[in-house]
Amino acid sequence: MTAVVRILLRRIALLVPLMLGVVLFVFLVMRFSDVDPASAFFQGANPTPQQLHDFRERGGLLDPLPVRYVHFVGDVLHGNLGTSALTRAPVADQVTTALPLTLQLTFLGLGIAVVLALAGGVTAAVHRDRLPDQVIRVVSLVGVAAPGFWLALLMIQYLAVDRGWFPTGGYINPADSVTGWLRTMALPAFALSLPVAAQLTRIVRTSVVEELDKDYVRTAIGSGLPPLVVVGRNVLRNALVNPLTVLGLRVGYLLGGAVVIETIFSLPGMGKLMIDAVQNGDPAVVQGVVLTTATGFVVVNLVIDILYLLVNPRLRAA
Repeated sequence: MTAVVRILLRRIALLVPLMLGVVLFVFLVMRFSDVDPASAFFQGANPTPQQLHDFRERGGLLDPLPVRYVHFVGDVLHGNLGTSALTRAPVADQVTTALPLTLQLTFLGLGIAVVLALAGGVTAAVHRDRLPDQVIRVVSLVGVAAPGFWLALLMIQYLAVDRGWFPTGGYINPADSVTGWLRTMALPAFALSLPVAAQLTRIVRTSVVEELDKDYVRTAIGSGLPPLVVVGRNVLRNALVNPLTVLGLRVGYLLGGAVVIETIFSLPGMGKLMIDAVQNGDPAVVQGVVLTTATGFVVVNLVIDILYLLVNPRLRAA
């Protein structure tokens, strides 16, 4: 247990330089962009050069770049992500309002992807080279090739417009109606999750097939243990190591894909917030959304590393 705690502490300690690197990357990208925060703040007001200069001086925009970075890190640590040039409201408030919906969409999509991948991958592996395996492999190949936004448009057309089973967009808070929330989130979550589920299905199938060919599986089945018990208790746990690694990488796809999916379904999450900020020339909001999303990606990958450690005893022994 001491070794496990030591490894976990080392992983957590690596978050500090990693997060500083993320903050530095976001800071540099925004500072070297063509968008001028002063001009964005006064957009449509025809400010004088003196007003622009005073704004830049008050905001520290005239300081050397290293000084501005230190101030930026200090503001981020205190939860200050700047002020929206469009609404004059703190960016942190807007992010706090939009983030829960994006998290709901991302983790709902992640859950759907994991369930579909485990069901499809294990079924294909158990029925290797037979009809169920061939069907699942073809479907997963199509799913990998199909982009999420295309699936979203198809779902809206055939399931929302033509049949009226789901709304075409909008959002209902689960506190108001759980059923309404599920209906508004079902299509976005499936559109977001299906490409990830297709890729994970192929990886789960390959991992389970490799485990089924090992001697301990034949020995366990030969000793009289039911195959379902062997697969569920031993094979699946050992086969989850590789899919977990890929899952951590695909979380970034889910977070990034939420930008497009939320826009298509008119969901007021982080993606729509960033798209609106880009269209309206609001650099502080874009910066806040990108920084929050990058931080979420880093934290989720830390959780995946911990799960990877728990399911892989060889890593703990090493």
